[in-house]
Amino acid sequence: MINRLVKMEFLPDQVHSFRELFARQQQQIRNFPGCLHLELWEHPDSGNTFFTFSKWESAAALETYRQSDLFRDTWAQTKVLFAAKPAAWSVTPAAIL
Repeated sequence: MINRLVKMEFLPDQVHSFRELFARQQQQIRNFPGCLHLELWEHPDSGNTFFTFSKWESAAALETYRQSDLFRDTWAQTKVLFAAKPAAWSVTPAAIL
């Protein structure tokens, strides 16, 4: 399983547009083969910084999504709203010692 965290900072006047876009696309992303979970998180102090947290069956499932028309269309509409370059990480739970 792959956990994916993507940080996105939007132009302040484009936050509403992003929220609308996410509302339209979220169910299609959640229903994409291999997607196990999707959440949108907001940084409470910034007003324009958001994170998506998703879980995928495998790295291959995530890559299939990233090559899909759904991703290309969603990303094309999202990236024009950015105030800064996004950052993405594949993460795993930390071992507790």
